[in-house]
Amino acid sequence: KFITEIKKISEGKIAMVEPLLVTVVLQKWGIKNRNGRIYPERILKAQANAYNELIVNKSALGELDHPESSIIAGDRVSHNITKIWWEGKTLMGEMQINTTLGFINMGICSTKGDEVANMLRHGWRIGVSSRGVGTIEEDYDGNSIVQDDFELIGWDVVTAPSTPGSWIFANTKQAQPFVENRIIENKDLSEGLDNFLLD
Repeated sequence: KFITEIKKISEGKIAMVEPLLVTVVLQKWGIKNRNGRIYPERILKAQANAYNELIVNKSALGELDHPESSIIAGDRVSHNITKIWWEGKTLMGEMQINTTLGFINMGICSTKGDEVANMLRHGWRIGVSSRGVGTIEEDYDGNSIVQDDFELIGWDVVTAPSTPGSWIFANTKQAQPFVENRIIENKDLSEGLDNFLLD
């Protein structure tokens, strides 16, 4: 249904009155990323709290692709994060795609947001990846642990997200299989201890 609705919008069959909103799996604490980094709970939650100010000011912008710069380039903006919330270890979000009237009425891609919407229209799987600055330190297991000086810049749309399961979905229900919401299951003391040591 999600893809069908976007196709109807881009083919001019229906007018898009409401913004194009999607659900995203943004980040996870305590889970090793594909780049080997682990975000501690305390650090990621503090940055998410600070990021809420950008959301309130409607300036939680992100780009298509993942530049090295710490500046969000206006001509590359593809979306705005409108809401974030925690589900266990997973930071979820609502994202508004920056579509233009040209895309809505005639399917013409003239912005990075239009390109994102067009990829979704084709049913392609795309995701998000966080962009930030700060230092990392290796632990005894060779994991790269993000340190206290980490500063979150935002999330960009990418084709290969570093956080496992950080894809774009039509709604929260579709995202649920990718949500890490189990912290520790205490079925008995020994199993709880095993789970704690594995986390």
